[in-house]
Amino acid sequence: METLALILAGGKGSRLDILSQRRSKPAMPFAGKFRIIDFTLSNCTQSNLFDIGILTQYLPLSLNEHIGSGKAWDLDRRDSGVTLLQPHNYWYLGTADAVLKNLEFIQRKEPKYVLILSGDHIYKMDYRKMIAVHKEKNASLTIATQPVDQKEVSRFGIMSVNENDEIIKFEEKPKTSDSNLASMGIYLFNYELLEKVLLNIKREDLDFGKHIIPYLIETTKSEVFAYQFKDYWMDVGTYDAYWETNLQMTQDFTALDLYDPTWKVFTKSEDLPPVKVGSDAKIQTSLVSNGSVIEGTVINSVLSPGVRVGKGSVIKDSIILNNVIIGDHVTIQKSIIDKKVVIGRNSYIGYGDDLTPNKEKPDLLTSGITVIEKRTTIPEDVQIGRNCRIFKSHDFKEKTVKSGSTLR
Repeated sequence: METLALILAGGKGSRLDILSQRRSKPAMPFAGKFRIIDFTLSNCTQSNLFDIGILTQYLPLSLNEHIGSGKAWDLDRRDSGVTLLQPHNYWYLGTADAVLKNLEFIQRKEPKYVLILSGDHIYKMDYRKMIAVHKEKNASLTIATQPVDQKEVSRFGIMSVNENDEIIKFEEKPKTSDSNLASMGIYLFNYELLEKVLLNIKREDLDFGKHIIPYLIETTKSEVFAYQFKDYWMDVGTYDAYWETNLQMTQDFTALDLYDPTWKVFTKSEDLPPVKVGSDAKIQTSLVSNGSVIEGTVINSVLSPGVRVGKGSVIKDSIILNNVIIGDHVTIQKSIIDKKVVIGRNSYIGYGDDLTPNKEKPDLLTSGITVIEKRTTIPEDVQIGRNCRIFKSHDFKEKTVKSGSTLR
């Protein structure tokens, strides 16, 4: 085998808060019918990489059910396939530690190259181009990179390169930096180097960004190069990023084309009937998925499969996940409603102009987004303000919920 792909898909996505309580970040729904991991898996199969290991850890059930045998991505082949690699004796303590604990799996495959990918980013990428550059430069390690806003450097591994794109300096999440060239968390290793460095650095919390890459650049003569990727790439690890990126997909022009027949994003689809639009319904600048029944108004929103919108209801600037039932004369503004929520008639979610940050999580909710947990039932005639977090266990004795509230 020439290239084995390993997808790191065990992340909790703690900044997604309520949404990642019952699923890993790569399993999060996106743009209606997809999951976040669909983009990385589709990139692999579109790049003719059909032997894939997926390293899962945090709440893997939803992800495992979604991937199954890999048939949706053409991975259920006789001589290739997808392998789900759950921790079998000890918990993974870092990104590189996860790979180290599956070294036997990699050794059995006998690859020449190992492509390590994150399962929680939204992008389309032909990995064959990166592999070609790796070979051309006779590299030992190639890291996919992209410039980011200077204000965002503290969120990424930041590197400096010379005129030949060789990496001469690497800093993991620096407060400030002269460079803004960020690691995308995509690493192409020569297998011999990967095995050697994993076994040589003795740390329980072994991490690529914190330990492996700085070690290779600073203390060895390994050839480490940057592959500069200039197309769309997005990390949707916060409420704001998740909301903004989903709603970007509804616009007339999108930087990421979900409808390109030459580079399809594959997913495991449910067998549901077509969208049904009632005689008084109105849909504008939105994504509405299969199995949905719309009798009200949907504007600038994303609806996942099986959503029902009652008569006289208005959904605006919102993300509604699978099988949500919205009663008659409901208004929902700038909200994220998780799966199987039921909202009673005459209720208003995202009410008013009070943008008081969430009092319990002021670092997560400040822009006015209200989030409702999976399987919550909202009674009729309830008003919920902005920047609210609503958990399913709440009994709603009060019909008005002030902005910035958390209800458990």
